[in-house]
Amino acid sequence: MSKSLRMLCMTFLIGSCGILSSGSAPRNLDDACSILQQRPHFHKAFKSTEKRWGVPVNVQMAIIHQESRFRSNAKTPMRYFLGIIPRGRQSSAYGYAQALDGTWNEYKQSTGRFVVRRSNISDATDFMGWYMAETKRRNRISLSNAKNQYLAYHEGQTGYARGSYRKKSWLLKVANKVDRRSSMYRRQLKGCDRL
Repeated sequence: MSKSLRMLCMTFLIGSCGILSSGSAPRNLDDACSILQQRPHFHKAFKSTEKRWGVPVNVQMAIIHQESRFRSNAKTPMRYFLGIIPRGRQSSAYGYAQALDGTWNEYKQSTGRFVVRRSNISDATDFMGWYMAETKRRNRISLSNAKNQYLAYHEGQTGYARGSYRKKSWLLKVANKVDRRSSMYRRQLKGCDRL
């Protein structure tokens, strides 16, 4: 095999490994510092969103953890007819922030950012910042209130205003979990070295 052919094969092999692992999550999702050390571009994205929209890094991280476990290609589960025939996904939610098609399109129209991807951490966090800032405006929920921001994120701003979450004990448990994780991440972020 010629040297140039070997180099081409090696380049393809290395490049394909990067493609396959691009949707994978960082290790140790219970350690905010570890996440940001493994993915320095996450830290840049979180800080940019915090600066632009005012949403604290720990709140962004806690909600992304709940929505996608930091996987860029996260999708909702498939639905099946009779347990075997695929009927499509539960919703159009996709990416780090699990943004729905309609809400993602509204974000693009509102911000004028048309070349964005839900699988890009910077775009996903900017979407979250935009959505949560709108939630603050419409529902008067502090940007640092991870529990209620998550409830409005899950139920939609109108659903939150109607109190649709009150009849969903499972969702209230999830929101409390998001709130605890946000507090944990906030404490950890204070002690991160080199960030």
